[in-house]
Amino acid sequence: MCRNIKTLANFEPPAFTDEVRASALHFVRKLSGATKPSRANEAAFNHAVDEVTHIARHLIESLRVNAPPRNREEEARKARERAQKRFA
Repeated sequence: MCRNIKTLANFEPPAFTDEVRASALHFVRKLSGATKPSRANEAAFNHAVDEVTHIARHLIESLRVNAPPRNREEEARKARERAQKRFA
């Protein structure tokens, strides 16, 4: 699917609303094939982003995980290391 959509579940502190919305926007852009919708499709596009944001937030809040919460800084460090290996 989209490599740029980040995992948002099981973090301490939990994912912020703007992070969930950014993932929803990325998802809707990918599905629609449009980075910026036309004026005719803008309302439908924005409505889809709102709906996906709501559902994603509900999913993240509903998940029950046995693993300890992940640390954002540690996950970012690991991602940088993977990128360095991949693009070196």
